[in-house]
Amino acid sequence: MTKQQHIGAGEAGGYEEAVRIPVFPDKTFYVTDFGAVGDGVTSNTRAFNEALEACSSAGGGTVVIPKGLWLTGPIQMRSKVRLHAERGALVTFSRNFDEYPLIRSNYEGLKAMRVMPPIYGENLTDIAITGPGIFDGSGEAWRPVKKFKMNDRQWKEIVSSGGFDDGNGMWWPTKEASEGREVTEALQAEGVTDLSRYEPYKVYLRPVLLGFTSCNGVLLDGPTFQNSGSWCLHPRLCEHVTIRHVTVRNPWHSVNGDGLDLDSCRYANIHDCSFDVGDDAICLKSGKNEQGRRIGVPTEYVTIRDCTVYHGHGGFTVGSEMSGGVRHVEVRDCTFIGTDNGLRFKSTRGRGGVVEDIRVSNVWMKDIVHSAIVFDMYYEIRQEYAEMVPVSEETPIFRNIRIQDTYCTGAKKGIFLRGLPEMPLDRLTFERVTVSADEGITCIDAQQIVFREVQVHAKSLPAYTERSCSDIRFIGADGEEVRVPQHPTA
Repeated sequence: MTKQQHIGAGEAGGYEEAVRIPVFPDKTFYVTDFGAVGDGVTSNTRAFNEALEACSSAGGGTVVIPKGLWLTGPIQMRSKVRLHAERGALVTFSRNFDEYPLIRSNYEGLKAMRVMPPIYGENLTDIAITGPGIFDGSGEAWRPVKKFKMNDRQWKEIVSSGGFDDGNGMWWPTKEASEGREVTEALQAEGVTDLSRYEPYKVYLRPVLLGFTSCNGVLLDGPTFQNSGSWCLHPRLCEHVTIRHVTVRNPWHSVNGDGLDLDSCRYANIHDCSFDVGDDAICLKSGKNEQGRRIGVPTEYVTIRDCTVYHGHGGFTVGSEMSGGVRHVEVRDCTFIGTDNGLRFKSTRGRGGVVEDIRVSNVWMKDIVHSAIVFDMYYEIRQEYAEMVPVSEETPIFRNIRIQDTYCTGAKKGIFLRGLPEMPLDRLTFERVTVSADEGITCIDAQQIVFREVQVHAKSLPAYTERSCSDIRFIGADGEEVRVPQHPTA
């Protein structure tokens, strides 16, 4: 049996061994040798990129950013190059929009014109960003702000700083940014690919901090990535991705301030990382709707372990853009503190795609705002219960997922499962799971669900409710079926 066949069988622990970590030639280049000045004022865009190009032309090696304050525009990575930020190196990306060209890219699972990410690479082999330095995306220059997330003092400060208050509860960096969605969506609907037509609305097309597309052999090891204009880390269509000992920080109120979006990637290890962000923290995606299904590249063979999330819409999330599928994933030994949701699986009609063979174990959660564990196929469906529609390629499928040895103290909802009437959630297993929450377990449109040694400490009656479900089983430690929990406990 080949290694690929072995890990495809879903053997625990097999995924990590399959991931190739890039190795770099023993050559070193300092950005200061190319005229870079770490005073926080001098623009180092040219010097940084010349250092990367020189390193690549020499066959690869390491480009070093020493201690200092480094102002720069986009850094364009090169194959066989490791960018190393030493302790005390703070790289701040320019707030000058003119430094950032528009590119044809992908965002939220769809083709899109976007601003070039501050850290950018496409079709590269063996790239890395290492060291204990900090990369700051100057996201406040790009992001809108929602009024309801601010107190009165904060809102007044934002509005008085400049920009544009649209009168509908949203502040924008510029008036053009506030008009950007309507105009750019109209241009894309017309099939306009001329980047100059999008240029006036560049600020609306805000960049992710790190965007790597179609790269093979990616290593992020050590740095802090923070304050992104949109998502923070976005590897897409990449293979052999290792992200370890990384800190990801975004303001809690940052719109689309995701931590990591692993998008249609194969063979990835994420471990010993810390996240404190404004949207989903660790998220697996694979394209959206028809475009995602047509590309058809799943996120697969992924291990996530020993990570801590302090804030985010979800600690670990799958979806909602999962049209290419997500499979062969292991999540273990993670801690979520104060996240909106803990383990979050989400999709909706129109996506299609299959999410399967996911194993979660040894996850500890505390003070979860909404649901400790949630599977919800009603993302963007504004109804509590939708009528059945015919099954098609647009119907998402979530099946064969196991969550075990997982604990939560403090949540609004313990376990919330809601499939679609035409496609119930299928073959979910919860084993040795303990949750203390205001509400217990809810199952809607689900089948072949097993709760083995599951303890629910719910404050309100009933501790378990269901609708349109079949073959829901509660099993005790002795292997015998037990009565469905009905009464709350303290």
